[in-house]
Amino acid sequence: MSVMKSEQILTESSKSFEDAIQTAVTRFNKTVRGLRSANVNNLSAVIEDGEVVSWRVNLQITFQVEDVSGGNKGKKKKKR
Repeated sequence: MSVMKSEQILTESSKSFEDAIQTAVTRFNKTVRGLRSANVNNLSAVIEDGEVVSWRVNLQITFQVEDVSGGNKGKKKKKR
């Protein structure tokens, strides 16, 4: 049985919403293994002088919690 955990993060891009999402996933993947999904909670844009200068995305990223029990899992016992 899998156990999942999720974290809420905010990301920003000067290119697009899609780039902001990809940037967040790429960065999060550097420190967390087992990413499974990203749910967009909120989209917003930063405006300066009547122009959109950046796109912000609030994400809920879900990842699988690794099983650390079973110290010899997958290892064969030595025969005596």
